Amino acid sequence: MFPTIAKLQEKIFTVDDLNFEKVALEIFHFQYTHNLVYKQFVDYLKTDINAIDSIEKIPFLPIDFFKSHTILINNATSQKLFESSGTTGMLNSKHYVADLRLYEQSFEKGFQQYYGNIEDWIILALLPSYLERDTSSLVYMVNALIQKSKNKDAGFYLNNLDELAAKLTQLSSNSYKKILLIGVTFALLDFAEQFPMDLSNISIMETGGMKGRRKEMTREEVHQQLQAAFQVPTIHSEYGMTELLSQAYSFGNSIFQTPNWMRVLKRDIYNPMQVNRNKGRGALNVIDLANLYSCAFIATQDIVNIKDNGYFEVLGRIDNSDIRGCNLMVS
Repeated sequence: MFPTIAKLQEKIFTVDDLNFEKVALEIFHFQYTHNLVYKQFVDYLKTDINAIDSIEKIPFLPIDFFKSHTILINNATSQKLFESSGTTGMLNSKHYVADLRLYEQSFEKGFQQYYGNIEDWIILALLPSYLERDTSSLVYMVNALIQKSKNKDAGFYLNNLDELAAKLTQLSSNSYKKILLIGVTFALLDFAEQFPMDLSNISIMETGGMKGRRKEMTREEVHQQLQAAFQVPTIHSEYGMTELLSQAYSFGNSIFQTPNWMRVLKRDIYNPMQVNRNKGRGALNVIDLANLYSCAFIATQDIVNIKDNGYFEVLGRIDNSDIRGCNLMVS
């Protein structure tokens, strides 16, 4: 007899290192029982369900399933559809969210864990291409955080970079609160080129994403340009995606930390069933317990280097020629 979904939901944000695996295994069995697509995937692998006694043995759903299937537990209805921006000619990922409050709890508690009380911050968001879509999970999150901050100076900026520069100049000299400039990578680079300035007392966070607007750069190259333009010692980063309801954060050097209800593991690129949580490089698997109504166990297409204490860095994407088992599983 497995816990009800209400009981599982109560456990998500109270997990710690001691009981994370236990709760993750409970959610695995729940989703295997109640998520038809995930059950079919697990059964296709001829998995012995009774032998799964650790998170390394849980089958991780290839992330491409979010492009080809509706990943949602049986009989659940979607309150909100989040969709990846994608590129021309590509299928977008779709995440059907059955409980928006669960997503809100995840990003609010995640921000609080690493940055403290949201009301202590003024958030300025530079997310031009994302603001043009009403299915962006990033815009939904940042908008909610702005509302929670209850600050009249917080807000979004589309392409009005001169207004953003003026606001930052004003706030950096007069504000009694902490200031966060969060932006998609290409927009922050555009802003840095047009309005280099001293923002040494402001936290700058990039969320990734060139979206064909600029040549691809490594995260290190991006950070070096932004640090030089804005005279800041480090650049913060957010690691999130449409298919996840939780985010990891980096305070510099591109080393990410996960909230208590999220874990990263690595898998062998050529044998996706070989998964472990040891240090070193591999393909990135994510456990996001907030994905209770979809799938909490996702095999991404990113390359990870796992550090001590579960910290990690993202080294890039898996080259198409290196993707073996995952794409075969989707088909």
